[in-house]
Amino acid sequence: MIPGGDSLRRLAFFGGKGGVGKTTLAAAFATLLAERGEKTLLVSTDPAHSTSDVLGAKLSGDPTGLEENLWAVEIDAAADAAAYVERVKEDAKGSVSPEVLPAVRQHLELAKSSPGTEESALFDRFVDLIALCPEQYDRIVFDTAPTGHTLRLLTLPALLTAWVEGMVRQREKVAGMERMLRNLAGKEGSDDDPILNRLRGRRDRFHHARHRLLEDTKFYLVLIPERLPIEETARALETLKQAEVHVGALIVNRVLPQSADGEFMRARLEQQSEYLEEIGRRFGRRGIVRVEQDARDITHRGQLEPLARQLDAAGLG
Repeated sequence: MIPGGDSLRRLAFFGGKGGVGKTTLAAAFATLLAERGEKTLLVSTDPAHSTSDVLGAKLSGDPTGLEENLWAVEIDAAADAAAYVERVKEDAKGSVSPEVLPAVRQHLELAKSSPGTEESALFDRFVDLIALCPEQYDRIVFDTAPTGHTLRLLTLPALLTAWVEGMVRQREKVAGMERMLRNLAGKEGSDDDPILNRLRGRRDRFHHARHRLLEDTKFYLVLIPERLPIEETARALETLKQAEVHVGALIVNRVLPQSADGEFMRARLEQQSEYLEEIGRRFGRRGIVRVEQDARDITHRGQLEPLARQLDAAGLG
């Protein structure tokens, strides 16, 4: 049980090392919220696209209704990056001289496959989706990529806000110089600057996203009782603390039930007990939720109900 309960924040992120069960738990949590009557959007940012498999539904970049109060969307970062580059190309037509436009277009084509471009496009999509809450959805649950990728995404608002603010100041200086030169030459010209307008727009979006991450987000770290996930969780907690992202309870998944028998299972239970004790010692002040290992793999939506009940009993939400 989580000490003192787990106060409501409308954006919930499930993250952790690859293979610890983030997707299943995020889906179970979204199912729980929907059952409580909250309009819930489940968002997968994981390139593996395993959310579709767990839910038994073909998902796309647009929200798909699954059942009452539950929708899901699966982000394709590569497709979003390509669309993002095309939008930048269109902007360049009106703000770049014809002489350099071909070089700019060539550079943008190369940028399509850049990891930085995909992350930027993914972040833009992320900002668009959180803007739907609470007007369209009461809650949004994010099933994220493995820890490192997700932490980079969450720290982008602070980094990009400062970077774009500097770009805005530089562009304002250039625009002021261009106006002065036009006035000296006695030429008419529009003061509207599409580049400056886009920079200001992105600055405002990043600022808003930063605010939502600080004030309306709860991050649930998922781990299993093994050495590597424990150490990765410790590193993630430090990064999230530095980014000032609120962390909810830690969810220890795939805990073997004490009823498991046999010599092999007894050895596993003994090792598990040592790791669970360590998890409690190192992270216990944050609250720990234990989710027992199911006897079978979670392969369809009907199996999410027992998981949802365990999360409900632990006070998540």
